[in-house]
Amino acid sequence: MSEKLDGVIVATALPYAEDAAAPAGLRPDYDRYAEHCRWLIDSGCRGVGPNGSLGEYSSLTDEERRKVAQTAIETVGDDGIVVVGVHGAGAHQARAWAEKAAEDGAHGVLCLPPTMYRANRGEVIHHYTEVAKVGLPVMVYNNPLDTKVDLTPDLLGELAQIENIVAVKEFSGDVRRILEIREQAPSLTVVAGADDLTLEALLMGATGWFAGFPNVFPAESVKLFNLALQGELEAARTLYEPLVASFRWDSRVEFVQAIKYGMDYVGRYGGPCRPPRGPLVPEHLAQLELDMKKAVESLR
Repeated sequence: MSEKLDGVIVATALPYAEDAAAPAGLRPDYDRYAEHCRWLIDSGCRGVGPNGSLGEYSSLTDEERRKVAQTAIETVGDDGIVVVGVHGAGAHQARAWAEKAAEDGAHGVLCLPPTMYRANRGEVIHHYTEVAKVGLPVMVYNNPLDTKVDLTPDLLGELAQIENIVAVKEFSGDVRRILEIREQAPSLTVVAGADDLTLEALLMGATGWFAGFPNVFPAESVKLFNLALQGELEAARTLYEPLVASFRWDSRVEFVQAIKYGMDYVGRYGGPCRPPRGPLVPEHLAQLELDMKKAVESLR
């Protein structure tokens, strides 16, 4: 596939509106979501990623989940790319979501290993083989903290031999992986997955960032990305260091609530989450406010 799925692609947060008839009294606000996707693209981001963990895909009905993806695709149009999350408990579910993404006009898909089962090597390869058969470019997602399945560099080397698998979102937290992936799976685009390791990953050879906090700071994140790729290290560090305290929330259990709070803090709309996610506890709110204040003041 010619599409590498690189650049800054934002894992989009999903706004809700109050609706007593909807699950948990909240329904996806598709108009507000479309406006948010448009803002991200207009701010310089290359693309958006609906239905990731940050987009609360597991809290959506099947109908809602598909409409979220369709909204992003229709909104972005020809001005960027849309990489739809197709995570599923098994290969048949993930492939079915990939087929829907293809029908709707997505440019690629992001896919975890089986989400509710600690799959072995052969099962992981089968999972991705089935998703790749759909024909869209596939970004595999290594998040061993949550899935308990580690897509090690040698396994990625094997997955890279599957037609249509073109990229890996690396979220192990080990920046040493970047060079090893480039050695063992040189055809794969390496995509930074943890916001608080973005600069380090880019300096080690990552050429993409599948990002959370660019929901809050899109233009500044694109600037950081470009500075890093251009080798402007001092300027990149000056921009990055005051942001890292807020970026660290992207690697915490409460990352969805934190990023939505960050959106509210800068005058965007983040709003509430559906269960199982509840509101941030007071001590988390207090720390997050300090971290956001530091970030915002550095950008003035």
